Amino acid sequence: MEMNFNQHISGQFNADLEAIRNHMMGMGGLVERQVANAIEAICSGDTRVADDVIRREDEVDKMEVNIDHECTQILVRRQPAASDLRMVLAVSRVVRDLERIGDEASKIAIHTLEVADNSSNQLCQQAMRYMGAEVVKMISGALDAFARHDVDGAIDVVRNDKLVDQQYASALRELITYMMEDPRSIGQAINILWILRAIERIGDHARNISEQVIYLVKGTDVRHSSLTEIEEQANKD
Repeated sequence: MEMNFNQHISGQFNADLEAIRNHMMGMGGLVERQVANAIEAICSGDTRVADDVIRREDEVDKMEVNIDHECTQILVRRQPAASDLRMVLAVSRVVRDLERIGDEASKIAIHTLEVADNSSNQLCQQAMRYMGAEVVKMISGALDAFARHDVDGAIDVVRNDKLVDQQYASALRELITYMMEDPRSIGQAINILWILRAIERIGDHARNISEQVIYLVKGTDVRHSSLTEIEEQANKD
């Protein structure tokens, strides 16, 4: 009887862990769509899509609160240890980054409304398309790496963040040159600057999620580490 009871407790604990993981992945799917839609809105000037991104931000916020509550309940009731504890902590950290990605997607949508039907909307179009496509892939790659416990996939996301940072720096130079040549464009160019900054920040948050994959699998906290340091930690047995 005691064995059956213990098995029940263990089975319920595993179900709780699986639940927070699945809820996190569901939140990740919504956030990924939010970012993709925000990028589509700024590149196409579609204000209806931008409005929808802004409207759905509340859904992302509610999911973060609910999942964080679930994680807290597991910590209090189950007092997990070792890899189980890492799973709960990693999920809690990831949903925080996902919520912030949702915020950045909303910022892109808001600034899209500011530059709609304006010639400055064509500024840095190539950079926004490239960076936008890359950060959407990074979010997808980070979530997939988490689901599969794939350290190599997580490191690929960290590498891609460097490419996004380089494109961001290049786009900033283009914007500065444009504003110097036509000071009247400064107001609208600043809106584009905030959009580019939001996209770059999304890449940073996707990198953060990937760092949690390494923590989950290897038990090593690699936050604030360089790419080389992360690779070294990931290759340790």
